[in-house]
Amino acid sequence: MTNATVWLPYAQMQTTLPPFEVVASHGSRLVLADGKELIDGVASWWTACHGYNHPHIINAIQKQAAIMPHVMMGGLIHPQATRLAKRLAAILPGTLDAVFFSESGSVAVEIAMKMALQFWMNQHQEQKHRFIYFEHGYHGDTFFTMSVCDPNEGMHRLFHRVLPTQHFQPLPTTDALLDNFANWLKKHAHECAALLIEPLVQGAGGMKMHHPETLHAIATLCKQHDVLVIADEIFTGFGRTGSLFAIDQANIVPDIICLSKALTGGTLPLAVTVASQHIFDGFLSDDSHKALMHGTTFMGNALGCAAANASLDLFESEPRLAQVATINAALSQAFAPLADIPGVKDVRTLGAIGVIQLERALTSTEMSWFKQQCVNEGIWCRPIQDVVYTTPSLTIDPADLSSLTAVIAKQVRAWSTLFYHA
Repeated sequence: MTNATVWLPYAQMQTTLPPFEVVASHGSRLVLADGKELIDGVASWWTACHGYNHPHIINAIQKQAAIMPHVMMGGLIHPQATRLAKRLAAILPGTLDAVFFSESGSVAVEIAMKMALQFWMNQHQEQKHRFIYFEHGYHGDTFFTMSVCDPNEGMHRLFHRVLPTQHFQPLPTTDALLDNFANWLKKHAHECAALLIEPLVQGAGGMKMHHPETLHAIATLCKQHDVLVIADEIFTGFGRTGSLFAIDQANIVPDIICLSKALTGGTLPLAVTVASQHIFDGFLSDDSHKALMHGTTFMGNALGCAAANASLDLFESEPRLAQVATINAALSQAFAPLADIPGVKDVRTLGAIGVIQLERALTSTEMSWFKQQCVNEGIWCRPIQDVVYTTPSLTIDPADLSSLTAVIAKQVRAWSTLFYHA
């Protein structure tokens, strides 16, 4: 038999630890092949908002599979996609109601960037062809999205010679930085198609947080200078920050919003790029060349749409945002004492996100040690460079949450004693 290798994401395959084999899941827990159960502290990269195996979502998927698993959307449509589009438009602010389907967050952002560029092309403003993006930002791993990820601290430095040149800016979190950004925008807005931002929390770039007032000020400046705003809520959407969408806390309406991850409750790949009416109108014409020439084979997959509709049912019928508030209180209480430990720079929380910022990045040896120690103690935790964080399911059992935070706190203390030297 020919040997086969599963090439793991974001891993140096020569030195990385063998992956832990998961054979089942339930609630907020993963069951390993040896029978050991782990409390999942990252909800499968922030997707499993309702926990694993929620019966309402599973039933919806099974019912749809028996009727029609998938049909192409080139000239066809199906009820699950239509219903999902209407429901998303109803809960998003303003006129965010033109829903374009895809399968992943990176592709959703790529589509948003393509929409923004062609929107201006259709209006004969081809000079507006660059994008504004921020320090610590992350928007995906496809080629165009790599061009708007942090070029210094991100994971795509190897490709800088072949990526399009965009406008990289510090996130204007202070009055001085905001003034600088406003002055810069006056000079460069004429060539900028859109600005991309992760509202309130920059996820993969290190769980960096900013205030709603910052987001509102950025959006206001962009509107004044005719620069489109693309809100990347792949991570923050669907309750993670304490509101259904992070933009709600800043009372802004972006021109385009991207959603994925928790869209299907962590069950099936699905993403949407939702444009405001004025963006959609910019593609309407008797000229076929002004249509958005983009499509993916499995866009609007019926199984994925059924799962997403079931997930929205749960947000309507179960107290998710109240659960997020409870989780936030528990995270704040558990992690606050860690702020005084040597090697810890900062502790912060927002919604169902708890972050312990270290003074330096974990070495590969320390990273492997940390993850293994957590597994030994019955939890799954995956730090990002200098950040130890947890983003549990919004439905996590209080006892599991207590165990999760206790183990993380214990291992941070152990790391400080064993590895950190001021």
